Amino acid sequence: MARVGSGSELAAALLLMLGFPCVMLAAIIPSLWFFAVAVAVTYAADQFLHQRSSYLINRLAKVRAGLSIRFLVRQLLLVLLLARMGFAEEPVFYVTVACLLGFYGLQAPHGAMVTLIRLRRKLPVVTRNVDLSRVRIPDAPPRPLLDRSAEKMLHLDVFSFIGVLIAVGIDRTVFAYAGLGLTLLLAVVYLALLVPHLRPGRLVPPPDKVLAGVDAWLREYKPTVMLYFSGSRESAYQVNMWLDTMAKIDGRPLIVLRERNIVPQLGATSVPVICVPGGVHLMNLDLSTVRVALYAANVGKNIHMLRVPTMKHVFIGHGDSDKLASVNPYSKVYDEVWTAGRAGRDRYALADVGVRSEDIVEVGRPQLAPIRSWTGGPQKPIPTVLYAPTWEGWDDNPGNTSLLLAGENIVERLLNAEQPIRVVYKPHPFTGTRSAQAKAVDARIRALVEAAAAARAVDPRWMAEAEADAADHAAARLVLQRVEARMAELSGVSKAGGDEAEEARDSVADPAREAEIMKLKDEWNAAYWRSFGWWEHRVITGPEPRLYDCFNESDGMVSDISSVVSDYIASGKPYAVTDSAGLGEAEFRRQNTAVRAAVILSNSAAELDELLAAVSDGAADTRAEARRELKEYLLGPDEPTSLQQFDAAVQALAAKAEARNLGLQQRLAGPEQAPGLDDSTVGDTTVGG
Repeated sequence: MARVGSGSELAAALLLMLGFPCVMLAAIIPSLWFFAVAVAVTYAADQFLHQRSSYLINRLAKVRAGLSIRFLVRQLLLVLLLARMGFAEEPVFYVTVACLLGFYGLQAPHGAMVTLIRLRRKLPVVTRNVDLSRVRIPDAPPRPLLDRSAEKMLHLDVFSFIGVLIAVGIDRTVFAYAGLGLTLLLAVVYLALLVPHLRPGRLVPPPDKVLAGVDAWLREYKPTVMLYFSGSRESAYQVNMWLDTMAKIDGRPLIVLRERNIVPQLGATSVPVICVPGGVHLMNLDLSTVRVALYAANVGKNIHMLRVPTMKHVFIGHGDSDKLASVNPYSKVYDEVWTAGRAGRDRYALADVGVRSEDIVEVGRPQLAPIRSWTGGPQKPIPTVLYAPTWEGWDDNPGNTSLLLAGENIVERLLNAEQPIRVVYKPHPFTGTRSAQAKAVDARIRALVEAAAAARAVDPRWMAEAEADAADHAAARLVLQRVEARMAELSGVSKAGGDEAEEARDSVADPAREAEIMKLKDEWNAAYWRSFGWWEHRVITGPEPRLYDCFNESDGMVSDISSVVSDYIASGKPYAVTDSAGLGEAEFRRQNTAVRAAVILSNSAAELDELLAAVSDGAADTRAEARRELKEYLLGPDEPTSLQQFDAAVQALAAKAEARNLGLQQRLAGPEQAPGLDDSTVGDTTVGG
């Protein structure tokens, strides 16, 4: 029920649960030393679980055993100990009760002040690369004042406990008075430090003034094309994959997000970003100059923007695959649907979900430019095979992912291949978020890969290679440290203090900074792969190294029906796809375009030998020509470039939106006034309400 994440967390949870009964028992007996030890254990366990952000802490609050209650119970048990130790009629008893009550009373204004400061420092929007100089945003309070403020305030009672316990132990009440006094003094000092930050000059302006400042900036910037995104924190990769494309297209791009927790996950970009959590605020935002809105996901909050008629709405998605999500019936609400190649058009026609062929535009995949083409053989002395399964999906369809039925078979066969290969395992970011079984399988696969890596580390053959390359690995690790330090400096991670409002104020577009970050990322990636042996198996999670970097490092891939397969086809390298639902090879190929040039695996993964032969020896690769043909069908032609195709589509649709708006204004103005219209007024009357 506690959903603890590790053995140490489980131990801390048990100590916390058992510690409080022990404190009570020690107070009743009474036993001073037993009481002191039990109290110390509960303090330590509580602090450990908070640092780990344990789910148990959240559950305790739900059952009326939250942080404040736990501290109050400890304090009551301290009073009980005093009574049981014979101090019930002594002045120290009454002073202790009075001081602890006073301390408890100070927590109310403390909590109120912290809450008020946080609320008044919270902007109705979160921005990046937007000039908010019109909005007066003062510096944030020092981070230590607000970070874990409740814990810091409550832990001031430690001095009271120490003083009272010493006083009881040596019968010197002066220590009790000193400890109690110090607790109250520090609590009052904490309150005094917060008071200056409640002054109006230290708080941000009201929401209407902030929104007015953002609108003023929008009227100056005049964005023409917008990327709109809503989703969970884990789905940030879906918008990140479009950042580079947005920065390169003609016009004035803008990124609009709907959830605050996505902003910290956003990659480096010089494109202006506005996160608007409130639907009413979004509807009143001045987006009258935007002519094209791009949508990376089909989500409910899209309706807040789809209602605006002055712009054309386009579904661009976050990948191209044969999954049902790629032919969602919801897609017909958009003016156009953009697909990578002919396959996307045919997919909609086959699905017959109401998306018309004339509303589909083939634009390629601009994001695939970093993927390097296959050279016809392994890049290193032994080939590298990437296993990149997709996640379990929202239902229990066995075709969603290979993890559940085939994942362990695939990895075991790769690790035990007759000729040595290197295995790189990169699971989908959503893996295990819905299915506990998928999470368990993922953990077992990670353990398999890590155990195989450990075995190679003590194998004489690979130990000799490691010794020969030790200097290069050490140099690469130094490069990683240098690059990471510089990237932290550029991203502001190392800056002390600051909050969301201050970051929005200080975040301004800096193309030079963005270019340096992109260069550093490439340098980091090169150093990362050089920091360990080309024979070392690897488990890769998180955003770095990027998926496409893993593509470039690999010589072949095993995956599932997902956009990962379509993207990998851009490399021209051999690949295998698992028929997890057991459709049979012929039917599986018929239903899924992206697997027409793949090695089809059953759940036993017995067919892996064909893939291993192809990645080891180009002469044994019998599917190279089929992959070249499939690449053009799925992703479009190489010329013009995908970015050129994408940009042309944006400009063409923007022209349609402009023509629509001008025509509407002419009809509303009447034939006599129509010639006097100018473009600056187009759409102004149709965006707001």
